[in-house]
Amino acid sequence: MAFVKDMLRMWAHSWKRFISIAMITLLGVAVLTGIYAGCRDAFRSTDRFFDAQGLHDVQVLSTAGLSNGDIAALRKVNGVAKVQAERSQEVTFDLDGRKSATMQEIGTNGIDQPYLQEGRMPKKAGEIAVTRKFIRDSGKHIGSRLTVTPESASSDTSDTSDTNGADGTNETNGTDEAPSFPTKLTIVGVVLDPQNLSNPDGYSAMTSFRSTATTDYTFFAPSDGVTGTLCTSATLLVKGAAAESTFDESYENTVKQVTDRIDGTVKTDRQKARRQELLDAGNRKIADARAEADKKFADAQSQIDANRQQFNQQVDQIVSMQAGAAAAGAAANGANAGAAAAAGATTPQLDETTRETMRETIIAASPELTQAKQQLDQAQSQLNEQKASTEQTLKTKENELKTSIPQVRWYVQDRQSLGGFSALKSDLDSIQSLGNAFPIVFLLVAVMMSLTAMARMVEEDRSLIGTYVGLGYGRLAVASRYLLFALLACLIGGGLGLIAGFLGIPAFLLVVLQGMYVMPGLRLEYDWLYGSLGIALFVVGVLAATIYACVQEMRQTPASLLRPKAPRAGSRILLERIRPVWNRIGFLGKVTARNIFRFKSRLIMTVGGVAGCTALIVCGLAINDTVADLGIKQYRDIYRYDLMVVSDDSDASAMRTKVASDGRVTSSLDVRIESGDLTVAGSGDGDSGKAGSSGSESIQLVAVPEKHLSDLGEMVTLQPVSSGILGTSGVGKTGSLKLDDDGVIVAQSAASALGVKAGSKVRLTNGDGVQATAKVSAVNRNLIGSDVYVSETYYAKLFDSKDAKNTKNSKSSEDSEALTWNAMLAKLSGSDTSQTDYAESLEEDSSVMKAVSCAHMADSFKFDLMGAVVALIVALAGGLALVVLFTLANTNVSERVREMATLKVLGFFDREVHHYVNREMMILTVMGVILGLPLGRLVGGMLTMALNMPSLYFEVEVKPLSYVIAAVATMAFALLVQLFVNPVLDRIDPISSLKSVE
Repeated sequence: MAFVKDMLRMWAHSWKRFISIAMITLLGVAVLTGIYAGCRDAFRSTDRFFDAQGLHDVQVLSTAGLSNGDIAALRKVNGVAKVQAERSQEVTFDLDGRKSATMQEIGTNGIDQPYLQEGRMPKKAGEIAVTRKFIRDSGKHIGSRLTVTPESASSDTSDTSDTNGADGTNETNGTDEAPSFPTKLTIVGVVLDPQNLSNPDGYSAMTSFRSTATTDYTFFAPSDGVTGTLCTSATLLVKGAAAESTFDESYENTVKQVTDRIDGTVKTDRQKARRQELLDAGNRKIADARAEADKKFADAQSQIDANRQQFNQQVDQIVSMQAGAAAAGAAANGANAGAAAAAGATTPQLDETTRETMRETIIAASPELTQAKQQLDQAQSQLNEQKASTEQTLKTKENELKTSIPQVRWYVQDRQSLGGFSALKSDLDSIQSLGNAFPIVFLLVAVMMSLTAMARMVEEDRSLIGTYVGLGYGRLAVASRYLLFALLACLIGGGLGLIAGFLGIPAFLLVVLQGMYVMPGLRLEYDWLYGSLGIALFVVGVLAATIYACVQEMRQTPASLLRPKAPRAGSRILLERIRPVWNRIGFLGKVTARNIFRFKSRLIMTVGGVAGCTALIVCGLAINDTVADLGIKQYRDIYRYDLMVVSDDSDASAMRTKVASDGRVTSSLDVRIESGDLTVAGSGDGDSGKAGSSGSESIQLVAVPEKHLSDLGEMVTLQPVSSGILGTSGVGKTGSLKLDDDGVIVAQSAASALGVKAGSKVRLTNGDGVQATAKVSAVNRNLIGSDVYVSETYYAKLFDSKDAKNTKNSKSSEDSEALTWNAMLAKLSGSDTSQTDYAESLEEDSSVMKAVSCAHMADSFKFDLMGAVVALIVALAGGLALVVLFTLANTNVSERVREMATLKVLGFFDREVHHYVNREMMILTVMGVILGLPLGRLVGGMLTMALNMPSLYFEVEVKPLSYVIAAVATMAFALLVQLFVNPVLDRIDPISSLKSVE
């Protein structure tokens, strides 16, 4: 009992150490679990939402649409739980200019169901549900009416149908038709599209740019009123996928098994079958056209034959009359009147030659008959020419049918292809990577501080330990006094850390996340396993340090422990050997120097602890500086143009005329801008960037006219980059990069996320959904957005003439349909404010779809999520620095109580004692700061390398002010600790402290 009471008394006496260990554990556990828990809560709530709304696991697209046979084939694939045929149509409407939307049929099989936020779901033809973004932009409300106009090419499927229509095969078979939706609409509900969780009032709404091929809005309509049997896509749910978390690798593996099966046999077979359907439909139409033409020609020939027969009868009648009159005249001159009478009573018989001669004579003598004969001959000639021409045309169609119908291509995509899904996943993964890295530093500091504190605690009880061991107490029982002390401090600190880690920090992060994404059903959850392991990690670290301290003392005999520990032997320090410096240092300065360098453990612990805390602060500020400069670097340095104007293809000429007439442009470059995807499939052969790399990135595909390739460098800074170390990248000379016809230039922000480098092969998807494999000729410095630059010729080679016979010999876009330059990059005159105002005024023009001012983007770019995380990290690092300095200062004082008492006996005033002790701590703190500043830059570089966010590349930037702030903050914490230490020094009693150990 006395042993326990003495142990409790010892614990109470060491309350400062207890608080220090508890606080360090609290901060470490909070950092370890907090960021993880916030991301995990977001992951889980989003996964539940996706499961509830039936977000598709796999989506199948086709360049020729999907028929009932395609849907039936997908249903037979092993592992497919549900298949839903999707019908959609692109429409336009007037909303402060021309806007576009996708009319999406609400599926009847429970896949991709919109989430109702207000009103009700549409049920009747003409009713629609819209997104909150549309409500915000349009000012409309539930009950408002809207009239839309279908696009001439409403989708990839309709594009294919239109193309086939030129060849007489616009119907894929006898029944399939492209989808068509009602045009007079009524808003009955506001919904959230499960494929895009972006908050329209958050960060993404302010900074994202959606190019021409992506519609501005999505309208959801019921099946009632939708016509057309051809499907634009098919969405699938995979068996067992809903049981997995959509963000885990197990989910990806489950889905990949199904996509591999589709890619393996179904895709190839159905592509061939679908093309054969198109060929059969074309042949049927040609056969129908030939039959119809033959019928028309037969009718026309019958009419001509009837008219010619009537004409011949008229001529023959005249011939007969003339022949009869001639015979009667001859008989009248004869002798026999009876013979004459008999001859006049009958028509003389004429041979065919004589009759034909008379016909020609009669026709030639009559202008009317001559004209009638010419008309008949001309009609017959025209009919014969039409027959020959039609037959030739049909034969040409038959010969061209196989080449005119392109190969049907299927595109099998998973959730990673959804821009909203991949953006959310990448954001959370990147933030979680910070949460995985920072606790390592906290754990190292916690172990160092625990070792320092517990070693001093054990050393103070040296004689007591010797007494207990001499009385027969086991060494384990004696060590349990300190092990239980450290364990209790860790458990209490860890428990408080779990409260902060699973409640406080996640609540803070989720508030920021909800400003970027809409996540219904979000709630905070506790992870027992992770929380327990988090505490256990720090418990193991601190207990290991405590055990080490106990072992170091208890391995001695009780007799040795009962004797005071021999003072450390004096030795010279390196500074003493530098006589010119040493001789000029005062007495107290020499004492301070010896105290600092003789006690190596205290030096290492103090400098290491302060350096670690300073490095964390610098690291947080480095990330903040990097994010803060993204907008300025991108929109001031990389983008050299001032304005980007985008229009619909049909309004491109009007847009250029409008901009030119305003007189604000000093120079410009016409380009084509489309939204698409860049995909890298893991291969491991090195051709696709990093071995085994995979992923997809939404891109802005910029096609440049062949004659103006050299002008691109005037609008965009072209600098080749190569991967560096510690968050850096090798940047080439400005202007050393040129766009050519041998490959595409990929933005650094996309290349970094996907592991793409110069020489890699990637798969590009253009605005029409057509995919092609392209070579990456270079990676260009780019921080925001994922631009891919391609020449006009290479674009034509990739997409326009891909399935034509002359693809190999295609040297320019003249071999295919010319591109429409639907965008303009321009340099403007005037101030930043006037440029911003001009861009806003352009958006009001009906010919302009989007106008972006670089000056406005540079000033308005924000990244609230990263800023919030950085602020949290800096605050926690500052708290750790304060605890570390407090622990080290108290340990320093407790080790030197007799020394401080001696100084007081020698006549030192309290202020002088303060100065004597605090000067050492300040010098050690300065040494730690000096070491921590470059260490922070190092850690910041490594962390930013892990932040692979969509359309963002973090080019590490640490401003001099950040170094100053980190140094000043650490020094301020050191001065604050002095306010707590000085009273302790004042309370040292020289008499009791200098008593000999009895």
